[in-house]
Amino acid sequence: MNFVILGVGSNRSWQGNDKLKLLRLAFDKLGAVLSELKCSSVYRTKPMYVEDQDDFYNMAVCGYAEDDVSPFDLLKSVNKIEAELGRNRKKEIRNGPRSIDIDIEIFGSRQINTKDLQIPHPRIKERAFVLVPALEILGQSADSKIRQTFAEYLLETDSSGVQKVCDSKDFINIEV
Repeated sequence: MNFVILGVGSNRSWQGNDKLKLLRLAFDKLGAVLSELKCSSVYRTKPMYVEDQDDFYNMAVCGYAEDDVSPFDLLKSVNKIEAELGRNRKKEIRNGPRSIDIDIEIFGSRQINTKDLQIPHPRIKERAFVLVPALEILGQSADSKIRQTFAEYLLETDSSGVQKVCDSKDFINIEV
């Protein structure tokens, strides 16, 4: 089994589902892809790269991918979930508003650098909106090396704009 960390975010409603509910729907769907799924609290953050858009709700999710699931298999599953929750990559502005965004941050000890997939995620060091929630759930993880690395990255990143909006215990109880 491979330990996986995903960054999940939303800053646009879709089909009557607000950002928080979309995150919850994504979490449920990810439960069919990863085992022992855990989630962080949900954090509100300012957008990066394209700033003229609504704030994001972000969280981290971790779990285990079976040994026969490759990072590319997981990417296909993630892209399918995004599409099911209203994401249309062909029509969106890169780094612009989206109903759901799921990034593979870590996949075991794999290092991949292709056009379609980079693991570890190449911009993780600058993304407090991933590091803060990931460290929250990594506090429950036995992988101290990843936890230490993420903590070092966070020391170099401004995390002042990352504000908790929903505790993980409350998030799990959101009805979908």
